[in-house]
Amino acid sequence: MNRLKEIARRRKIAHHQLLKMNSKVYQAFIKMEEATYTDGALRKKDKELIAVGISVVIDCESCMQWHIEQAAQAGATRNEVLEALEVGMEMGGGPATVSVRFALEVMDEVFDKTGDQ
Repeated sequence: MNRLKEIARRRKIAHHQLLKMNSKVYQAFIKMEEATYTDGALRKKDKELIAVGISVVIDCESCMQWHIEQAAQAGATRNEVLEALEVGMEMGGGPATVSVRFALEVMDEVFDKTGDQ
């Protein structure tokens, strides 16, 4: 199974398990996430791009995958995602370039499906 599909599969399993277990903390997290990524002074797309950069700095592969996918669904282009990755790289320094390697794999998968250059 491809690495990206495996990360998504594990994320979905954990999501369903936490909901089934009626985790109040996880339910609160979902509400916070929904409130965070709604359009406000910043559009959802812009918020997702911010999250992409932060994901690089904290080296969270699952976060990078999720937020790159969400940014693309919200209308971000490959170049906009790349610039968000570059901001994360600058903020994180050399170690962040390792995170960007993974993010580039995600971008290829997400944007090759849509044909966006």
